[in-house]
Amino acid sequence: MTKKIAAGNWKMNGLVSDLSDILDIDRQIEGLECTTVICLPATLLYASDGDPRQRVEIGGQYCHPAASGAHTGDISAPMLADAGATWCITGHSERRTDRNETDADVRAQTEAVWAAGMTAILCIGETLAQREAGETLAVLTAQLAGSLPEGATADNTVLAYEPVWAIGTGKVASPEQVAEVHDALRAQVGADMSLLYGGSVKAANAAEIFALANVNGGLVGGASLKAADFVPIVQALAAS
Repeated sequence: MTKKIAAGNWKMNGLVSDLSDILDIDRQIEGLECTTVICLPATLLYASDGDPRQRVEIGGQYCHPAASGAHTGDISAPMLADAGATWCITGHSERRTDRNETDADVRAQTEAVWAAGMTAILCIGETLAQREAGETLAVLTAQLAGSLPEGATADNTVLAYEPVWAIGTGKVASPEQVAEVHDALRAQVGADMSLLYGGSVKAANAAEIFALANVNGGLVGGASLKAADFVPIVQALAAS
């Protein structure tokens, strides 16, 4: 059965003092039937590893494809796993844009995540110009073909659709737009892999998004930073 997954991405936010919000989330989601993940900055992973969490799982936001080496400032998948991560985001649009990461880079990172025994949250998404040009499905199909390694399964990979134009902008794809993409992705990856929507997901719109047939959860940015904002999203997913 396809897993329901509420994944938070703290991006470049958070100090050790902010980890109390993860414990608040953990307490408040007791009894909810869905997987909850928070992808933290690398500086917070080890600090969170000893927390008395029972429900919230922890992930990284990026990994270098190599397991080790002369890559100053980078972090490897084995390092993330050693610090307590069991998940890692690959292909987020901010890294594709800010760091010029290609589909080939994302594929290599995803393979590294698997090799370290973690689950990859692989992101794909189109820009506003591509959406307006009617190229959305073609762009996503190409990204998926280039980024998703052979051997991807529902156990080692979650796919996140994040329209670039809806990330951090307050804009949200319409239910019809989300459904069109997720239905197309479902046809490509099969029945079991979880498909997440990411793009300004909030408590106010979560229930409508999660009610769509092929949406199995969300990749949530700013609304995952505080328990008061994130818990209602997890609750909406569990109730869907």
